[in-house]
Amino acid sequence: MISNISRRALGAFGAVSLIALTAACGVQPAEPQPAPDPAPEANAESAAEFAEKVEATYRDAFEEASRIQWVNATYINFDTDWLAAKNTAELTKMAVDFANDAARFDNVALSPDVRRKLDFMKLGITLPAPTRAGAADELAQLTTRLGSAYSTGAINVDPATFRTQIAEIRGPSGDLEDGAIRQNETELLMRQMRDPAKLAEVWTKWNDYAAAMKGDYVRMVEIANEGAKELGYADVGALWRSGYDMSPDEFETETDRLWGQVKPLYDQLHCYVRAELNEKYGDEVVPLDKPIRADLLGNMWAQEWGAISDIVSVGDSAAPIDLDKILVEKGYDPVKMVATGENFFTSLGFDPLPDTFWERSQITKPRDREVVCHASAWDLDSADDLRIKMCTTVGAEDFTTIHHELGHNFYQRAYKGQPILFQNGANDGFHEAIGDMIALSITPEYLKQIGLIDTVPPASEDLSLLMRQALDKIAFLPFGLIVDKYRWKIFSGEITPEHYNDGWWSLRTQYQGIRPPADRPKDGFDAGSKYHVPGGVPYTRYFLARILQFQFYKAACDQIGWTGPLHRCSFYGSKEVGDKFNAMMEMGASKPWPDALEAFTGARQMDGSAIIAYFKPLMDYLEEENAGRQCGW
Repeated sequence: MISNISRRALGAFGAVSLIALTAACGVQPAEPQPAPDPAPEANAESAAEFAEKVEATYRDAFEEASRIQWVNATYINFDTDWLAAKNTAELTKMAVDFANDAARFDNVALSPDVRRKLDFMKLGITLPAPTRAGAADELAQLTTRLGSAYSTGAINVDPATFRTQIAEIRGPSGDLEDGAIRQNETELLMRQMRDPAKLAEVWTKWNDYAAAMKGDYVRMVEIANEGAKELGYADVGALWRSGYDMSPDEFETETDRLWGQVKPLYDQLHCYVRAELNEKYGDEVVPLDKPIRADLLGNMWAQEWGAISDIVSVGDSAAPIDLDKILVEKGYDPVKMVATGENFFTSLGFDPLPDTFWERSQITKPRDREVVCHASAWDLDSADDLRIKMCTTVGAEDFTTIHHELGHNFYQRAYKGQPILFQNGANDGFHEAIGDMIALSITPEYLKQIGLIDTVPPASEDLSLLMRQALDKIAFLPFGLIVDKYRWKIFSGEITPEHYNDGWWSLRTQYQGIRPPADRPKDGFDAGSKYHVPGGVPYTRYFLARILQFQFYKAACDQIGWTGPLHRCSFYGSKEVGDKFNAMMEMGASKPWPDALEAFTGARQMDGSAIIAYFKPLMDYLEEENAGRQCGW
């Protein structure tokens, strides 16, 4: 995840603040300001001058805002909460004022660059506050409180029942006397446990915890919708869908088209996984004619299923490479994992990260304070102060996450020469896809090149490797689509607060084919159990990133002349790929995303066919295995 500060509009980060404002903390009202000078005539010259003024203001404000948010994310306490909320309110108001000023030029003929900058002033505000007095302060307090409620959340369990599982996470001396399990620990438990009753308990309690955020979320939606309408959009959902160089309706149609391309593969995977879970748990827990229980898939949100690869096997091939075990045996620590990720990028010809990256990043979780553990990549000065913020554990999942986050950092540095309003991804899916495209090149051949394995497994074991990839990459696709489909319906009023839970589970069943372990309360807010929802972070970018990463990957493999099975390609060390990749990245958001896509892939349309090509051997296998089964739900 890229840091939550957008350089297109600094006010955007205020609406997705990671940290909370303590309930007792208030924001002082701003001092009365003199009446502004009359606005100049709206023409092309004044529009260009206005854009230049906005960029100068943002350039000055960016570093201060970034450092406040960084300290708040890595030192959660009353004072940093107060500073973050105050800065959030100020910059949200600034961004909204600029966005409303930009609207004065909507009907003026402008150069493409100026028009694009003015559009970004509006589109960069994720949750806009209306201009009425007090609205920005209230929205800042709501979003900050929501973020903190999530990040500091915990559930209570019986210490005797969960002592063994917690000891695996905290170590034998880990204290569980009070039975309190933190949010990040619930995620680890969902990966590790295989007892359906314990899984259901942890899952249910974390989803129940999320219900407390519903009131703040409802109010946040009301205020942000009010702000979106002032900017000329029907609602916040329409605002979010307008950032893709096409109309909101066209963009929704485009995401549905992409989902249609990959849905057949997901359907086959779902059918096979359900059959394997049925073999382990039996008909009572996993009936073969119903959606799969969400808590059985190795992830709190059933968004990625890789953690159950011990249950879901394919054919007679050997177990997939156990990278978790290998990294430990080879003496990797979190810093060495990050250095390995950096080495992939430098092998393509990119310069190493600056020394300050290693001095200032949060790579592991501090022992002495509350922090936001959700992984993110930061550029604090729009130049070279690049950092990641993680609570890294040694294992395959964080090894992949590191490559993803470093992709953000190298992208940030590539476009630093662009005007500040263009310092972003070509679209938000590009940013998320960069590191994941690198991670796809973590093939057995690559692992041998860097000394993690001694021999490359034979082709007969490819199905195991592909299944492990599919359990994460393919399983994620419908979830990546529905998180925003759900919120688009909330913002438009199609899903009302009394139906938040029904609407959430209707989409999850329709697209993912999953269900909760037991009936959920109608007044709940289970969607709030996912960080990005209370955090106000748009999610379609992750769906697009899954599509784009394979499209990027196939293009890179084509560039090196790869002729073998697509999933075996690694472009590690290819300076040719690095040169073309950098040419795309350094464009930032200065041109419509089809231009950037074409610069690297030669195509102007996002395309899911590369996913189908990558997983073709697995698709053939699944279709054969599922023949005669009752698939679907």
